[in-house]
Amino acid sequence: MSHPKANLISSGEFTYRPIANWAQWPSDWNVLEVTAVATDSHDRVFVYNRGDHPVAVFDPEGKLLFSWGEGLFIRPHGIWIGPDDAVYLTDDLNHTVHKFTAEGRHLFTLGTSGQPSDTGNTSIDYRTIRRSGPPFNFPTNLAVAPNGDLYISDGYGNARIHKFSPEGVLQFSWGTPGTGPGQFQVPHGIAIDRNGVVYVADRENSRLQLFSPQGEFLTEWTDIARPCEVFIDDVGRVYVAELGYRTGMWPGTTAPSPDSTGGRISIFDASGNRLARFGGGERPCEAGDFFSPHDIWLDSRGSLYVSEVVRSCCGNQRPAVGDYHTLQKLERIPGVAS
Repeated sequence: MSHPKANLISSGEFTYRPIANWAQWPSDWNVLEVTAVATDSHDRVFVYNRGDHPVAVFDPEGKLLFSWGEGLFIRPHGIWIGPDDAVYLTDDLNHTVHKFTAEGRHLFTLGTSGQPSDTGNTSIDYRTIRRSGPPFNFPTNLAVAPNGDLYISDGYGNARIHKFSPEGVLQFSWGTPGTGPGQFQVPHGIAIDRNGVVYVADRENSRLQLFSPQGEFLTEWTDIARPCEVFIDDVGRVYVAELGYRTGMWPGTTAPSPDSTGGRISIFDASGNRLARFGGGERPCEAGDFFSPHDIWLDSRGSLYVSEVVRSCCGNQRPAVGDYHTLQKLERIPGVAS
């Protein structure tokens, strides 16, 4: 297959062919927006969306294979697929986290449906949180550690990371509201590297915080604009979906400067050195640029999937339906010079 350079995007040593309309959705489906995306061991792509069929599964070429989850969720938010292909899903407005098989058989639920923990908050706005609480108050995402432990970011109505056993037994939690080390303002995304280091996308503090498996603060990375989710590959490279400062701002908040960046994705090495960056929101409706990146995942071929929550985040800036993308595939093109 030929790949004309005009259709490619490159940064550092990374070159991709962006495919904005990769998923072949049935014409009679109502797909409002894609909040999260992940691939299993067969490179099947699980697309968690706020439409009529919340878990839609595609092959790598974008052909729909099957779907499930109809009627099960209040508001889909985050997805993670474990090494055994178990599918973990967060439902933020229902204050629950679920585990399913790849085919949609329910295995267990963490949290109580419709019952948030007591953090003193009065809404999904993190600024109304008064104290940290137990699981869950608008949980956001989950990641599976190499030993099978579950780490859950919690989230919009809390400022905590919760560690559970593989069977779903709470072991401990950490985090308080604020801007200091080990404090959070919307712990939105989470990932764990092969050494067990926990990476938390501390969104409204515009940083990644790194912790030991026991929740001890290690360091922070700040070359990031409102990170939503993190993915770490087998060699330790860190892929970050950044919401940026042009969409999804909370009422009363402002961007750091009038020319602040829009949505983008960044790639770092294990030491936090930036290797590549794409997007920035200058042409957010074009393939390879972004309005509001919300999730990111890497398949076995090195290709990236990026979901965006344009309906939720963009407000008056949102273009007409059909003009923007809510899920892009960035097909990795090896051996192409930048």
